[in-house]
Amino acid sequence: MNKYYILLLLALPHFLHAQYTWPEELIITPEKTNFEKTSTHKEVMDFLQSIQKLSKEVKVISIGKSLEGKDIPLAILSKSGIATAEEARKASAFVIYIQGNIHAGEVEGKETAMMLMRDILLGDKHYLLDNQVILFAPIYNTDSNDKMEKGRRPSQEDSPMEIGIRENSQGLDLNRDGVKQEALETQALFTHVINQWDPQVFVDLHTTNGTWHAYSLTWAPSYHYAGEVATYQYTNQVMLPALTETIRKKYGLRLGPYGDYSLREGWPVKNFYTYNHHPRYLINQFSLRNRMAILSEAFAHERFYQRIHSTRAFVVEILEYTNEHANEIYQVNKKAEENAIKLVKEQAGKAKKGVRFKMVSHEKLQHFITYDYTGYKKQDGTTAWLRTGNIVEYNDVNYFGQFEPEVETTVPSGYIIPAAFASIAEHLKKMGATVMQLDRSATYIGEAFTIEKFTKAERKFEGHFMATAEGRYTAASRKFKKGDYVVTLEQPLANLIFYILEPQSDDGLITWNFFDAYLEKQGVNNKLVEYPVFKYYKK
Repeated sequence: MNKYYILLLLALPHFLHAQYTWPEELIITPEKTNFEKTSTHKEVMDFLQSIQKLSKEVKVISIGKSLEGKDIPLAILSKSGIATAEEARKASAFVIYIQGNIHAGEVEGKETAMMLMRDILLGDKHYLLDNQVILFAPIYNTDSNDKMEKGRRPSQEDSPMEIGIRENSQGLDLNRDGVKQEALETQALFTHVINQWDPQVFVDLHTTNGTWHAYSLTWAPSYHYAGEVATYQYTNQVMLPALTETIRKKYGLRLGPYGDYSLREGWPVKNFYTYNHHPRYLINQFSLRNRMAILSEAFAHERFYQRIHSTRAFVVEILEYTNEHANEIYQVNKKAEENAIKLVKEQAGKAKKGVRFKMVSHEKLQHFITYDYTGYKKQDGTTAWLRTGNIVEYNDVNYFGQFEPEVETTVPSGYIIPAAFASIAEHLKKMGATVMQLDRSATYIGEAFTIEKFTKAERKFEGHFMATAEGRYTAASRKFKKGDYVVTLEQPLANLIFYILEPQSDDGLITWNFFDAYLEKQGVNNKLVEYPVFKYYKK
């Protein structure tokens, strides 16, 4: 018996999570309040300062300030003492960026980030720093986090009791700002994280607005459309399935792809739809940047502590996976970048890529779990559906989680932007693109786009009347002057530049009204007008 107990005690560390007694200052607000409250900005900042005093392997910096003057903190975790992006580049370090609270009513990521920092720096997850530098931005939407009230998200049933609002202090949805970049937070993120640190993987932590499935958490990759397919394939076909199976076995949680269904299509569920492909969503832009990204959506209808648990399990296993497969992920991303440049070098003027896309289904979901519905006939003869408390499982559900081009156009060698449109060139630079200026006049051969129809939405979206240009390209030769801007596509962000500069793009700069003033001054609503950005194939 003594021998048996000795063996049992020796085995315990291998299958029990280590328990720690944390310093009081590292106990977060949900833990202190029986998960009735979420952390304020000050409480997050206090936590970060406290843990920085207790560990030499974390450095907390501010990447910028909100409209109300609050710091947007970034915690840099590194076993090797890396504290700057330059040091990470010199060390060829693998960098992963994890962001919470982009929508300040979706607070699970904020709390999860602090819990994991505690586990990694002072607990049993220290090995997760062996092969990676981890960047945590626990409270990205700082201002709106503290605008707490009850009833903000009815689907969460006041769990926690009070939460912040979705938009930032400028009234902008930070997860629709990836192209136009009007928010101070977005500008800080691109300047001080995305462009500087160039994370190989980006994880964005959300909670659904109220979608009724029965998964503890759903996920989505950075969708492939105009980008290189390799990063999407690895994330969607290798990493996410592996994580889903691991979490089922280790935690007993069921995860699945992100989406929603419509009861207008009847019941039982036949189709499950993801969200769209636009790079305005930060996750999706990473596909165009030859990097991987993962959207995490906790299930709104679980309790606060359950949502933290599923989010924490997901992020832990992501970090386990990236720690083990860092070199493999890096090589996939590197190859995607090389292929983007190679296509321009070898196929400019020949290859075509999509600029407008439609959602399609090439996959059927098996063992799809959801809450059941029961129907009844209304007096007008229509059928209404009421949700029951029963969880059911369906097979062969069409999953609309892929995108196919509706409009394609030729990939050029690059673009010429007249000097008068310096704001466009500067915007490209903000997004990380390399932009040069002509030091002498030069003639370029390519195509000019004539706008034949220019339409704008009747209702505002994120402060914009979204625009659409239709027309045609014709072969042309143009002479440009000293000071005009040249944007070659022989650079890592070739796909992103292509997507936002193409006039027919469904989420480009025309979409977001960057050219409205010029086009309307030229009379685009009454006559044909040439798009001022020239697509060139050769000099």
